[in-house]
Amino acid sequence: MANDSRMKVVAGDAGYVLEDVPHLTDYIPQLPTFPNPLQFNPAYSVVKQYFVNLDDTVAQKVVVHKSSSRGTHFRRAGPRQRVYFELDEVHACIVTCGGLCPGLNTVIREIVCGLHYMYGVTRVLGIDGGYRGFYAKNTIPLTPKVVDDIHKRGGTVIGTSRGGHDTSKIVDSIQDREINQVYIIGGDGTQKGAAAIYEEIRRRGLKVAVAGIPKTIDNDIAVIDKSFGFDSAVEEAQRAINAAHVEAESTENGIGVVKLMGRYSGFIAMYATLASRDVDCCLIPESPFFLEGSGGLYEYLERKLKENGHFVLVIAEGAGQDLLAGELHTMNEKDASGNKLLKDVGLWISHKIKDHFAKAQRLQITLKYIDPTYMVRAIPSNASDNVYCTLLAQSAVHGAMAGYTGFTVGPVNGRHAYIPFNRITETQNKVVITD
Repeated sequence: MANDSRMKVVAGDAGYVLEDVPHLTDYIPQLPTFPNPLQFNPAYSVVKQYFVNLDDTVAQKVVVHKSSSRGTHFRRAGPRQRVYFELDEVHACIVTCGGLCPGLNTVIREIVCGLHYMYGVTRVLGIDGGYRGFYAKNTIPLTPKVVDDIHKRGGTVIGTSRGGHDTSKIVDSIQDREINQVYIIGGDGTQKGAAAIYEEIRRRGLKVAVAGIPKTIDNDIAVIDKSFGFDSAVEEAQRAINAAHVEAESTENGIGVVKLMGRYSGFIAMYATLASRDVDCCLIPESPFFLEGSGGLYEYLERKLKENGHFVLVIAEGAGQDLLAGELHTMNEKDASGNKLLKDVGLWISHKIKDHFAKAQRLQITLKYIDPTYMVRAIPSNASDNVYCTLLAQSAVHGAMAGYTGFTVGPVNGRHAYIPFNRITETQNKVVITD
């Protein structure tokens, strides 16, 4: 993880605080700079004030009181007038890690096309199969022609994996291949790995910019407004909820149960429920629940069945894990990324509901259980996510060319900013159930 002692914090008037990101000149002084080639690009040259002012920052909080201090800010993303790499000097690489998510191919495409069309960079490699691809596999040359239509496909064309992070081997590979820009797409575990890579590169004094693009379908990355692929996932989840509703409505006392992603945060389940309007109950990790007795799930379910004749339940995969653990006496096992292995709460709650009504013998139910997890993950991104992925990719490219390193990029209150790695890995974004 990034060393907190190296955090660049700048204080200003009225409680202004800038949590800045590292720069190559922090450890390689007197690096030469070059004019940004965008000023000669006919698509941009007619636009006045195209470049971001060096002092532009983005406020983390926009809801304030008249007596509030100005608070925490982050450096605004975008192209700078001077760059720290000559065009023919740049040798970039892109790696995707962790689970699949809509929009991965769009981010890959837009990094390649952004480097090529905005900065004239022709050498870009795809690292095959996640972090271990740095030292265990061949690389994949990426050109605008190769990536031309990959945004229309789900998954990632350069492959992915969990785990495999060996900082020393990865940086050895970066050094041996003479790579000087590293774009790392992944969730909080991947970004922790990216921070370790940046620290080792800095320790060796290498002129290598490390940029992270945060990826999690669960939308649980802190600081940024939302993660890419989330809108697409919510949209696809509607199809599963609609199917569950049709099944439930078509039989007497029909119950449709849909399990959606959400290991620690219930954003997909919550937004899919709000968008659908067919859901009677939504269970998420942030809001504990119980089954038996007054105010329990069984009581509510019976009441709704008597009122409507059918019931649709949406449950996030991380909800009710404490109830499962108590019943199954499970150990805290983890996957290769360090995530806690979850039991199938959808299957468990379906069996519990069936058993309850079988014992009670008050109502004859028909229950259908739908788990669309891998269908949702594997789709290509929708229109709004495609635009969002483009902005993320181009912001990362502009940051790396401007000499910033050890940062991740994302929108903060609608404005794209460069955020220190530790700020997005130290906490998780969760649904505020009191909001």
